[in-house]
Amino acid sequence: MSVTANATPASAAKGGLLADFLASIVVFLVAVPLCMGIAIASGVPPAAGLISGIIGGIIVGSIAGSPLLVSGPAAGLAVLVFELVQAHGIVALGPVVLLAGLIQVGAGLTGLGMYFRMVSPAVVNGMLAGIGILIIASQLHVMFDAKPLPTGFQNFFAAPKLVFNAFTNGAGAQAALLGLATIAMILVWDKLRPAQLKLLPGVLIAIIVATVIAESMQLTVNRVTLPDNLVAGIDWVTPTKMLGMFATPSLLVSAMAFAFIASAETLLSAAAVDRMHDGQRTKYSRELTAQGVGNALCGLVGALPMTGVIVRSAANVQAGAKSRLSTILHGSWILAFVMLLPWLLRLAPISALAGILVYTGFKMVKPSQIKELAEYGRGNVAVYALTALTIVATDLLMGVMVGIGFALLRLALRSARLHLNLKNGEEPGAKTLRMVGFATFLNIPWIAKILDEIPPGTQLTLDIDRLRHVDYAVLVLLQDWARMAPVSQSALIVDWALLKSRSEGGDERRELVQVTA
Repeated sequence: MSVTANATPASAAKGGLLADFLASIVVFLVAVPLCMGIAIASGVPPAAGLISGIIGGIIVGSIAGSPLLVSGPAAGLAVLVFELVQAHGIVALGPVVLLAGLIQVGAGLTGLGMYFRMVSPAVVNGMLAGIGILIIASQLHVMFDAKPLPTGFQNFFAAPKLVFNAFTNGAGAQAALLGLATIAMILVWDKLRPAQLKLLPGVLIAIIVATVIAESMQLTVNRVTLPDNLVAGIDWVTPTKMLGMFATPSLLVSAMAFAFIASAETLLSAAAVDRMHDGQRTKYSRELTAQGVGNALCGLVGALPMTGVIVRSAANVQAGAKSRLSTILHGSWILAFVMLLPWLLRLAPISALAGILVYTGFKMVKPSQIKELAEYGRGNVAVYALTALTIVATDLLMGVMVGIGFALLRLALRSARLHLNLKNGEEPGAKTLRMVGFATFLNIPWIAKILDEIPPGTQLTLDIDRLRHVDYAVLVLLQDWARMAPVSQSALIVDWALLKSRSEGGDERRELVQVTA
């Protein structure tokens, strides 16, 4: 007789620890170049991004509601931070991020985490696409060791001049070639990497090779600046700074925008990560609270805002992580690396980090999403495109608001569908107008057109058996037509009591039951 022994709890736990340890190394290797690159794209020192990565890993990872979601500085907020720093200086970053974090904590503790998921995926994807386009536009300048301009359009229009100067007088040519080489290396590695090295991230390979090239050839390109002591990079928020922001209403708006966008991106990323594994599901309000704590701490030390980030989280899942220990360890590795080997990070060329961000921007646009959205209706594509284009043309907050507004308008139009059918009656001069669905103010132009074309001397009967709802504006239109009908020897025949009962003030539920019975 043979006995098959199952793994003991101790051996399972040991296997889980080893899996989390190995996964944390992979996530750490992905996170370090992204933390620095996103900081540079945001217009702040690289240390601000690394501090956010540390807090996101160690602090948020310890209390997160999503066991495998990795938090840290996100490209999705880089544009918003850049605009804030350009308008108000880096001194405004800490107070705004701190207030945004407190808003998230409040939302999480009051159970609002689920409601952030109400934002249409078409709006969120359009937001990410718009941000991706802006990142590409700005980081093209950084790839040439030039300073990006304040708006996306300015960056796009100035790009040809950068290329022309590089060809004519060599300005930024070395940096640009290094940035392009970085992008090429990521693409080649992602396409041709050996199966045995599938977990080794392309961004790490690219930044290492780019750094070796820059050092060995002694290229005159800009390098990362990092303080010897990470604490020296901290810009503490004082009560005076916090009180000062209340005198500037635009900073309060920025804090709310940070909180909203960071929360939406985090919770949508958490939902995506849940689909990648079979383990514990996300507790959304707890995750939102954890993100708020993390952002409050990031704001307190003047670091970048954070979100749950899908690229690092996907790497975490694919590397075999089993619990939040992997996230905590990855933050610990960043802290140890920055404290012990800051000189190594200073060798990294900024143009190579910009190349990584350009690549990330293209990944955020995801043209394949347009096809996926189109499968569920062309209106979703319109929401996606309008959100992205508005962000590029104006700013992030305006783009998101326009996208949400357009999505709500589509919903209102679909909810207000009304079918009208005018047909001749059995008697001469008699007609019947059948109304099916929901009659709202949005339908008034079409209803009025039909009524205006009714010939004089017509006995018009309204068939409202399948009319679910009529609002006050349509009711007034019908009443006015009925009052004026005798002037042209016409008449409107309808059960006014039944019609009024289907208005907002009537007993809609009772009448709906009668109609559908």
